[in-house]
Amino acid sequence: MTAQAIELAATRGVPAVVGGHGARLLTAADVHNANLVIALARDHRREIVELAPSGLRNTFTAREFARLSAGVSDDEIREAAQESASGARNDSRDRLRAVLALVARQRGLALPPAAPEDDDVVDPYRRSWTTYVKSAEQLDPALTAVERVLRLALG
Repeated sequence: MTAQAIELAATRGVPAVVGGHGARLLTAADVHNANLVIALARDHRREIVELAPSGLRNTFTAREFARLSAGVSDDEIREAAQESASGARNDSRDRLRAVLALVARQRGLALPPAAPEDDDVVDPYRRSWTTYVKSAEQLDPALTAVERVLRLALG
């Protein structure tokens, strides 16, 4: 992470461990084994799905996920998670899979963004502090939406 990203994360209460963050190449196996893949831009999402087409239903941009999940109530999320639990088996992967399918079904039902790039988070790398702040301001509510869905799915 850049120094600017670390500073913004720290002001949001993210532990200092973020300084140990490092990039690595995403593999098809990573996507296949993931419950949820969050990209920051539509181009990244497209590349992920091209790499591993099986990831189509569980790969979203952060802002797309927020937009789609906004149309799903807390009760609908809980119900989808509960319906996936069969008998004594209450597998968190099954619960999450069912809830993510619910969110993915909103594609085509939810209104599209006003402009396609509204599903992207601006990439601040090697840009101004103002761009870093704008990126964080776009990302914060999107990650709050992701957290809401995950907490309800797994709670």
